Amino acid sequence: MIITQTPLRISFAGGGTDFKDFWAEHGGGVVSSAIDKYIHVIVKERFDDLIVLNYSKREIVQSVDEIKHDLIRESMRKTGVEKGIELTTLADIPSEGSGLGSSSSVTVGLLQALYTYKGALVTAERLASEACEIEIDILGSPIGIQDQYIAAYGGLRAFNFLKSGKVEINKVDLSPWKHLVLSSNLLMFYLNHTRKSSSILKEQRQNIPNKVKTLCDMRDMFYDLHKQLKDNNLDVVGHTMHRGWLQKKSLASKVSNSEIDSLYQNALEGGALGGKVAGAGGGGFLLLYVPTEKQNSVRQQLGNLRELPFTLEPDGSKVIFNQRRPKWK
Repeated sequence: MIITQTPLRISFAGGGTDFKDFWAEHGGGVVSSAIDKYIHVIVKERFDDLIVLNYSKREIVQSVDEIKHDLIRESMRKTGVEKGIELTTLADIPSEGSGLGSSSSVTVGLLQALYTYKGALVTAERLASEACEIEIDILGSPIGIQDQYIAAYGGLRAFNFLKSGKVEINKVDLSPWKHLVLSSNLLMFYLNHTRKSSSILKEQRQNIPNKVKTLCDMRDMFYDLHKQLKDNNLDVVGHTMHRGWLQKKSLASKVSNSEIDSLYQNALEGGALGGKVAGAGGGGFLLLYVPTEKQNSVRQQLGNLRELPFTLEPDGSKVIFNQRRPKWK
């Protein structure tokens, strides 16, 4: 039996610049962090040759080609696991439409578990790049490449997406105290509904040719925030998130709505320095940067929303249980 633990994520600057349609011509970058909410993948050998899958549904099939769950199907094809397994995925939060990068965390976690099941050790770079290949190139999902990389690498990172296609991975080294302060200044609230991000992201990608200046501004926010964090300036996270959210709302028509705008304004009036709706927008979670002394005021302003307690996570996808019996035949 193999169990992997893969973190979800939040991002602070540069979201939207990770679409190939943009970074291949202009370059892009994202400052993001893994959080202590996870996707767990369990892979267990079966006595027979069936493939049994447990997620929000249950599948029992005889071949990989019969699998309906596209991420599991393509991950098994990629890793060469063909039969005789039972595979289960478990999520700490609603796994679809949360805005916390769950689909990419699922893909990275699947690859990690299946490669380990076969006895192969793979790098974070390989997990990230193959997850991108599965989601974007094979399945045609209208997404960028930030989620796969932060799920694989973990920590607080600055990812620079070069025009050449190379991804530069930089760890943001805060002092332990500053890291604790940053984590404690972040609040997240559930907006009481999730959404399918594909329609928002599809429109956002289609709009890229008309939004180049906006996206360049968002890319430059990434460069500035990375520099400011190197200097241990934390409040700039809130201010950058606020500027980025105002820009992000112009990228697609359903990123926000009147209800979300009202809740966000209430949070600002309560003392938040800035924030955003995680992921594509439209639902899921509202992420806020709030100095400690203002947090109770913000909670009162958002009293009808459920808070999701979390901290920043230092690790990326990893194997947390490995009881593998090698096959000699």
